[in-house]
Amino acid sequence: MSEEYFVGTKTSDRYPIWTRANVGEVFPDPVALATFDFAFQNESGLQMSELGFRDAYIRIGAFEESEFDPDNPVFLGVFGGYTYLNASLMRIFGERAPGLSAQDIDEAFFGVQPGIPAYEQHPDDPSPEAEARIGQVFLWALTTPDLPDVLEQEQRVNALRANRPDFDTMGDHELVDWIEDFFNEGFRELFAQHIFISFLTTVPMGIVSAVCEAVGRPTDAMKIMAGLGDVESAAPSMAMWDLGRAAANSSSINSIFDAGITDINQRLRDSAEPEIQDFVSQFDEFLKSYGSRGPNEWELSCPTWETNPDLALAAIDRMRVSPPSAAPRDHQAELSAERERLVADIGAMLEADPEAQGQFLAGAHGASVLMPGRERTKTNCVKFIQEGRMAARVLGQRMVERGVFPEINSFAMLRFSEQHAAIDNPEGWREKIEERQAIFDLAAARQEPFVIVGDAEPLSSWPERDAVVVEQVQSGDSIQGLPGCPGVSEGRARVILDSHDPTALEPGDVLVAPLTDPSWTPLFVPAAGVVVDVGAALSHAIIVSRELGIPCVVSATDATKRIPDGALVRVDGDTGVVTILDT
Repeated sequence: MSEEYFVGTKTSDRYPIWTRANVGEVFPDPVALATFDFAFQNESGLQMSELGFRDAYIRIGAFEESEFDPDNPVFLGVFGGYTYLNASLMRIFGERAPGLSAQDIDEAFFGVQPGIPAYEQHPDDPSPEAEARIGQVFLWALTTPDLPDVLEQEQRVNALRANRPDFDTMGDHELVDWIEDFFNEGFRELFAQHIFISFLTTVPMGIVSAVCEAVGRPTDAMKIMAGLGDVESAAPSMAMWDLGRAAANSSSINSIFDAGITDINQRLRDSAEPEIQDFVSQFDEFLKSYGSRGPNEWELSCPTWETNPDLALAAIDRMRVSPPSAAPRDHQAELSAERERLVADIGAMLEADPEAQGQFLAGAHGASVLMPGRERTKTNCVKFIQEGRMAARVLGQRMVERGVFPEINSFAMLRFSEQHAAIDNPEGWREKIEERQAIFDLAAARQEPFVIVGDAEPLSSWPERDAVVVEQVQSGDSIQGLPGCPGVSEGRARVILDSHDPTALEPGDVLVAPLTDPSWTPLFVPAAGVVVDVGAALSHAIIVSRELGIPCVVSATDATKRIPDGALVRVDGDTGVVTILDT
């Protein structure tokens, strides 16, 4: 097997630009070689996620089916093992959508990342028919009081967890067939809903930002997008805070945490003390509700809080040592009150222009519905994937015990047909898996390009990740990023590259991270501020920091390499500037 295995997406002249923007938060690492084939691909040869993208864009009204290649992916590609989104299609959506442009889409998804090619209009980009269709959907998005379809899907995925089959009673082939049928029957609909709602969130954001800019209060747009409440990605942090307080108020629980986080889940469960057992019961309820979350949670082969509870307990530990003033619910309530005040204030300023006032109020309302809805649709997908992951892990454990798989998660290195073959004739499969793992590790050691135009360069030409040298900033220097959550804070920079072990982060430190997914969210709570290498207006880091009231700057290019660990920094979430006060 060669590196060409990774470059399987056929590019097109019509839609040539691919980007890691946004999708880098969903799949930060290379995709396990067979994850798409194993979990998301149907009989047509197109991934369920690709088909979900198409369904969403057609539902929005931006495209017709005839504009898509029937045989090759156009929305979701894999180059060098890394997942990319097609930026050309997103820009066309911006050009066709009333009130939006390709530049608006660039700002929402790219932030201020360098190297983004300028938009060049294709004769087929404008479409009056598409604009009329999109306009009708936008009108719905700005006026709908709720999202009943999303809530119904939430109930459905919660029922999957509550009624999980006893996978231990299934035969090997039965498990493989169950996983295949499970993904083919349910993932496409959930994913299409996620993409549909995600793109509609750009509408209220654009309206509110434009009005705030026009009345001379541009930074208030961020505050109106904060304190929305009911944001699924922030919910685990609220629950973790309660567990952290319970631990902080118990000398017996504290003593177990003080001994270190290694094997802490087992040490807690081994204790016979009633107080500790009560804490474990509360933690089990937490895992039942949020166990699907974890680092790189869309990737089947990665651990989650349910499969490795120590990951969640490590985050709870950081909240345990945080001061009561860091309570996320208090911050959220303050932001919510500020949001309501600003909406009323700016709305009153527009009384002389009823049309502008109506648009502004509709935008503020749409944000309060769609932004939490976006996070809920994402959570629905993640919960769904978790059920397939748990079934696959049962098969993986059996194959490890037989010596066929080197690791439980090695199932992700085989296709469906190969799973059945490995079950029937185990000979040689371990070697094949190890060979593929070696290629996977090779890709993980390379620095993927943020943007690809046309055909991707071969993996061998990508620089070694550790070999990319960036000059560190000095005292008095600053890094310009994108404002995420308003507010100014100071603290010691803690450069953390992996959310698996957050123990280096002390309360009051500034978290400096390459990117964030929901597994990073609990680290926001004890942090004085958050700085992220990449990101834009729809980034996870921005949405969650605004719910928790943490000053945040995203799209701070190479911040994890340029900011020395331990430096005293100021994070200005209003301007997007990170200043080095003392190295």
